Amino acid sequence: MAKPLANVTVLEMGTFITGPAAGMMLADMGADVIKVERPDGGDPFRAFRGGLYSPHFQTYNRNKRSIAIDTRGGADLEAFDRLVAKADVFIQNFRPGVADKLNVDPERLRSINPRLIYLSISGFGATGPDRDRPAFDTVAQAASGFLRLLVNPENPRVVGPALADAITGFYGAYGVLAALHERETTGKGRLVEVSMFEAMAHFNLDDFTHYFSDDQVMGPYSRPNVSQSYVFQCAGGDWLALHMSSPPKFWENLAIAVGQPDMLARPEFASRDARIENYETVAAFLAPLFAARSRADWCATLEQLEVPHSPVYSAPEVIETPQAQHLELCVEDPDGPHGRFRTIRSPVSFDGERSTRVTAPPVLGQHNHEILGDEILGLADTSAAAE
Repeated sequence: MAKPLANVTVLEMGTFITGPAAGMMLADMGADVIKVERPDGGDPFRAFRGGLYSPHFQTYNRNKRSIAIDTRGGADLEAFDRLVAKADVFIQNFRPGVADKLNVDPERLRSINPRLIYLSISGFGATGPDRDRPAFDTVAQAASGFLRLLVNPENPRVVGPALADAITGFYGAYGVLAALHERETTGKGRLVEVSMFEAMAHFNLDDFTHYFSDDQVMGPYSRPNVSQSYVFQCAGGDWLALHMSSPPKFWENLAIAVGQPDMLARPEFASRDARIENYETVAAFLAPLFAARSRADWCATLEQLEVPHSPVYSAPEVIETPQAQHLELCVEDPDGPHGRFRTIRSPVSFDGERSTRVTAPPVLGQHNHEILGDEILGLADTSAAAE
């Protein structure tokens, strides 16, 4: 299995999603990611139904090792400092000021190891009027203008997964990789900073570009209208998605598929601009046609005519598709601390080699003795309790 970061050691004091997601990205590339957790429960995302191994925690903590120590002083801090001296990367996503209280501020750690790349993830940045505001996924999505593009104005509800959290973590890993590359030349580490607000504003770049270049303020239907994207319910209740874009052949073939060869002569179908302007009318015309046949039937017809489409799958359906199985998308660790652990592998391949091996997320303090040995006198073995 390709491990391009096999020589990189990461200390992660991440909690919830942003920090752990950054650590997971590096771990998936082969880095030795040591999750440094507090002894009294560890990462708060662990808590679940009276245990410390929640599905949320499992999502972003595979391929890592865990130690449970208290960095506020004593033998724990001494052991931690020895790890810092040998590490390449440190990750934290605390609110401003918390790192200082835990003795893991960038100034102190970089004085121990000038080659250390220190990733600090915050909600709104280290400075400015909003630096101390609590920031969670929905807050960051809303503050960056992104949430407005997802909310149905007629039924405003927050929808979808924690995009801002995960995306911020991915941007953090992106910054760390750049700093690691630079260090090969300079021999010096960097303080890498990313905030959820900045990450989501950048991820929402298309919205801002339309405003800057054409004075357009996009809404939730702007992109689907322009890209000519649709979701229709088929007989039996299954959903089917189409992405028709602009090539005329897609629409010509769709007209054949739905048995309406003269459809494009209708005013609302006559041109791309007409279809954009009359999006709702187009959708209303097509909806009952799709409702008359099963999704499987439609997929067979649309595939033959090369109309861009896909069933709107659930997670169980995705992993059963021939393509997912061919690509070995679902990987597992049969010997996880709570039995078989399954997940979706990293999407990146190197020279055709996929990362098909995975290590289940660790229980709290699982690797205390492996990493620290007997250096910390009186350290409780937390792993048994965590299981």
